[in-house]
Amino acid sequence: MPKPNSTSDSPSPSSNNSRLSLLIILLIAPVLAAILVYQLDSFDPAHLPIHELPTPPLTAALRNQRMLIGSEFLGLGVLQGPEDLAYDAQSKVIYTGCEDGWVKRVTVNDSAADSVIENWIYTGGRPLGIALGKKEMIVADADKGLLKVSGNSIELLADEAEGRKFKLTDAVDIAENGMLYFTDASYKYRLSEHIWDILEGKPHGRLLSFDPLTKETRVLVSDLYFANGVVVSPDQTHLVFCETPMRRCRKYYIYGEKSGLVEKFADNLPGLPDNIRYDGEGHYLIAIVMDVSKFWDLAFRYPFIRKMVGVVVRHLGMVHMEKNGGVFVVDLEGNPIAHYYDPGVSFVSSATKIGDHLYFGSVHHPYVLRLDVNKHPAAAAAAAARAVV
Repeated sequence: MPKPNSTSDSPSPSSNNSRLSLLIILLIAPVLAAILVYQLDSFDPAHLPIHELPTPPLTAALRNQRMLIGSEFLGLGVLQGPEDLAYDAQSKVIYTGCEDGWVKRVTVNDSAADSVIENWIYTGGRPLGIALGKKEMIVADADKGLLKVSGNSIELLADEAEGRKFKLTDAVDIAENGMLYFTDASYKYRLSEHIWDILEGKPHGRLLSFDPLTKETRVLVSDLYFANGVVVSPDQTHLVFCETPMRRCRKYYIYGEKSGLVEKFADNLPGLPDNIRYDGEGHYLIAIVMDVSKFWDLAFRYPFIRKMVGVVVRHLGMVHMEKNGGVFVVDLEGNPIAHYYDPGVSFVSSATKIGDHLYFGSVHHPYVLRLDVNKHPAAAAAAAARAVV
């Protein structure tokens, strides 16, 4: 009987080399494909002037970093994307614009479950910013432009300036003299494409005014980075407006010796700002969509990272990593006062204070959050840390 060959079952050197080559190809091919897709993609992000921001980010001495504890959900599943919240103290009704094109009325009761929600006016677009006038409502509709709502009628006030159409009419406020101030977040990208404006890092935003007497629309400040929330100061001398990817709010003077000048107000916020509102008590409430993680901080600093994100979004869809949304409270000089946020909160687009409660709107989620700030206040940092534990 022949002796068994001890090496007959062992792979030959040539077989080993073939398997190794195949393994290398399998590992390298996706990398080469990714590099090729990256090189061929025409998306070309620019450098954001992040160097203009001071470090470290602004922090507030008073914090509630678990604001979901004690929060109530209003209109859950009914209010889809209630982006901005405008409160009428006389009727005790909140007006908010939703994804379905309706401006809705929310009559708030002691119990969130008992709140009454009704369709009020249909714009046919995507209502975002809302401001209540003496006899009318002004709506910044992302698709339609700047609208005036009187009774059951809608009038288009403006949808272009200096020959350039609005693509993303965003926020609006009304001065005591009736002048309207609003933002066009981007003249290049629509709301459904807003991520591309953020990733591209180029200044397509504008701050504008509309005079209801002369019907004139003026560009006050151009070349803004996703111009977002705007509010008229209590003394009516200036505006405060937000630039989302730049994580800052700035002043624009409308009266006095500094008329037409832009100054710093609140730089390097602890997240991406959206709308800003005055609370009637000496504070501005700056809605924070999400915090800025280490990854996003690098992405805002380096265009090639934003291009990689763009390639992923284009071919695989958006990967959501948003957290720690909320509201950052500052005084009239931009000094930090309090910060309400939570790891489980994101896409906060507006905040307003009604009595003892903070109300939070969202550009994405199907509800309004309500928090009793007397029962769940922002506390000193050490106390806030103990509360979390």
